[in-house]
Amino acid sequence: MFHSSSVPLGLFPVVSTTPSPAPAYAIRFPEGKDGLSQDEEWCEVYLDTEWRRIRLHDYGAIYSIPGLYEHLFYQTLRCTSPAAVAGLLAETLAHEGEPATGLRVLDLGAGNGMVGEVLRTLGVAHVSGVDIEPAAARALERDRPGLYDRYLITDLCDPPARDLDILRECRFNCLATVAALGFGDIPPEAFRRAFDLIEPQGWVAFNLKESFFTRSDDSGFFRMIRALWDQGVLQVQAYKRYCHRRAISGEELYYVAMVARKMRDIPEALMRQIGTGA
Repeated sequence: MFHSSSVPLGLFPVVSTTPSPAPAYAIRFPEGKDGLSQDEEWCEVYLDTEWRRIRLHDYGAIYSIPGLYEHLFYQTLRCTSPAAVAGLLAETLAHEGEPATGLRVLDLGAGNGMVGEVLRTLGVAHVSGVDIEPAAARALERDRPGLYDRYLITDLCDPPARDLDILRECRFNCLATVAALGFGDIPPEAFRRAFDLIEPQGWVAFNLKESFFTRSDDSGFFRMIRALWDQGVLQVQAYKRYCHRRAISGEELYYVAMVARKMRDIPEALMRQIGTGA
């Protein structure tokens, strides 16, 4: 395992994740914003002669407005996570002597394709996406048509058999999930199903908020990752602390990007243990 040193905001050597041109919007943040947690943040956007209030985690509302996701998170709040996670994956592959062209990636929580777009720049030939939000698929078709080999809107906690069959046919050897773990956006059971679709010795690239490593995590994701590590299900190869984006208060929000090998599927008994909080 190697540790890449922390990299300042916006300095990852991967092509920009912001499409050009992107519509510009007037955005304002609330007074007293210092007291809001990350999943409580909201803003107001000026649309059609009036200000509209939108919570930053209301992805359906954000995706429905062309270019707002990119303008809000990448231009205004300076998000770097797709570049950070993809960059660490590329660095790890180079360290292991494996070409990115050999990856068959499942992008979990794919949204409107920001991560998939960066993966393509690395030379990844096969990228498929999964999301639960129908507005994400509409935004993808509007903004980045043809980006993914396959793109499914499905609930991986209880997926239709047909969707699982489609995903299994892809024979994925890499799972990527960026900025979607730890706030309830992707439940642990959905992560497990995606993880189990990856072939043994395949790659897993993801990130978690830094604070999840230092205090109780109600979502259970750090507890799960720690258990996967301890029981040899996941073998961490590289990690990097970096600035994910700015909060609406201007504070820098730090995350940890991780790249690991999948050694085997996640045992049902382990999921039950995590679910009980043991």
